[in-house]
Amino acid sequence: MSNPFIKYLSVVLTASWILCLDQATKIFIHTQFPKQESKTIIDGFFNISYVTNSGGAFGIFNDSHAGIRFILFLLFPLVCVYLIFKMLQETSDRFQVMALSFILGGAFGNYLDRLRLGYVVDFIDWHFKGWHWPTFNIADSFIVVGVAILCVLYFKEYRQSKNQSQ
Repeated sequence: MSNPFIKYLSVVLTASWILCLDQATKIFIHTQFPKQESKTIIDGFFNISYVTNSGGAFGIFNDSHAGIRFILFLLFPLVCVYLIFKMLQETSDRFQVMALSFILGGAFGNYLDRLRLGYVVDFIDWHFKGWHWPTFNIADSFIVVGVAILCVLYFKEYRQSKNQSQ
């Protein structure tokens, strides 16, 4: 993506689509399920479970002081958004742009929950034979996929630079 206008339009459209999808699913869960309700979708494998998360990933900092959570979850994300835009300025790789757009859209989805509700709505609940993954949401999924794409790209770049230096 050599055209900056196209690059940033792509970022805005992708992040907005993710934000809308995330918020639509969360609003549905928030309005159609009582908190802590769980509905089996695939027995022994997948549930829709309405849980709230006032902490971070996997519930870390859930029991922390509200002031600490405010700094971590309302101010720190703004720094991250700034860093994402700095990374976007420095790349024209379409896969990096896509990955950063995924992270940005997911981050805004969770950030909007924190501003609006004071917690993040989680509802995707996977489990198998006693193993239970922490409940998450659409925004979390896009953040993880975006980070995974970046990791693959950076690893590939590292291997290429290592091979060229030999």
